[in-house]
Amino acid sequence: MNYWLVKTEPETYSWENFTRKGKDHWDGVRNYQARNNLKLMKTEDKVLFYHSGEEKQVVGLAKVVREFYPDPTIDDDRWVAVDLVPVEKLKRPLALAEIKSDASLTGLALIRNTRLSVMPVEKKHFDHIIALSEQK
Repeated sequence: MNYWLVKTEPETYSWENFTRKGKDHWDGVRNYQARNNLKLMKTEDKVLFYHSGEEKQVVGLAKVVREFYPDPTIDDDRWVAVDLVPVEKLKRPLALAEIKSDASLTGLALIRNTRLSVMPVEKKHFDHIIALSEQK
């Protein structure tokens, strides 16, 4: 199993929008590195759902239910989408500032490359983020 983080502007597509749909395709990625990460996603991989923009926080957990296929929003076979379903909202959102200040999360791609919209997450980092979100 692999672990990922996907980023979205909550004003454009929020966790609430996603959970209302129940299942949705992750599309619109127009960065080659992020696209390549979509292509590596496998069914049942776990995904951290991150609100970028003003919020800058991990808010939920999703999983991959369909591996990559042509992005239905554009007629260009270079771009792909995957299908995700929400699993659960985190007990408390985990802010980027808290993530950056935690020595256990050193090396997390989110800290190194804050602009990439789809990125891998090491299992140890994924587990630590989930554990932190369960603390008050």
